[in-house]
Amino acid sequence: MKLITTLLFPSIVLAQLAATAQTPAAAKAHPAASHSAASASAANSKDGCAKLPPISPKVPALPAGSSCKTLYTLTILSPVKVEYVSPLEGTALHDILNVPEPATFSLSYVDIKVGTGELAAPHKWYSIRYHGYLKDGTEFDSSDKHGTAPFAFSPDQHQVVPGWLTGFAGMRVGGKRRLFIPPQLAYGAKGSGAVPPNSMLIFDVDFVAQSDADPTPKPPAAPASSATPNPAGTPPTVRMLPPQPATPPTAAPASKPQ
Repeated sequence: MKLITTLLFPSIVLAQLAATAQTPAAAKAHPAASHSAASASAANSKDGCAKLPPISPKVPALPAGSSCKTLYTLTILSPVKVEYVSPLEGTALHDILNVPEPATFSLSYVDIKVGTGELAAPHKWYSIRYHGYLKDGTEFDSSDKHGTAPFAFSPDQHQVVPGWLTGFAGMRVGGKRRLFIPPQLAYGAKGSGAVPPNSMLIFDVDFVAQSDADPTPKPPAAPASSATPNPAGTPPTVRMLPPQPATPPTAAPASKPQ
């Protein structure tokens, strides 16, 4: 699989965006550069977001006049060229060998609210509140389902779907964004739990805070004398964890005949 690899590293993306962000004074001093950037942004918005599939009205409506933009577009080039296939093999080699088909996809977003706090920085922990929807309007997950504290993650840990690793580029603390994550940057052809295979994910994310260390409160240690273990909470769907098979109930032993 050949990807535009520089775009797969969130720290590089965030650093480049921070370095190229212009202050109002800089934009005024270089009107030609500002106009060029605006034109590129408009073209980017038109090209990437026009390809979004129809979305159910059950998904909360965006504010009037919202502008859809694209963070990046990736193209997968087929790494395999089939020169010859024996009639004994058939024609399904790509499926049998799990070779990805060529594809082009984009990570698009709408800034619902522009934050006024710190710019999302590399090597930090982000505290996020979120709601995740499928395009048919089903809410498959939200941070509200996992307690009152925001969900914290670090892009460096690579524990969330790829669309989250890079989807906060350019955001500021206090901002709210809608992410349109294609299946290639989510759960792909396998799906996960309530997410069917090949599903685009729609996330409304609130950037609550960022910090140098994991701000998640540590659960208190269970007393040594306690015989009942502390049950683990359900992990957020955005985590890249393999689905766990359900444990079948243990059948009660049959009573012996008298």
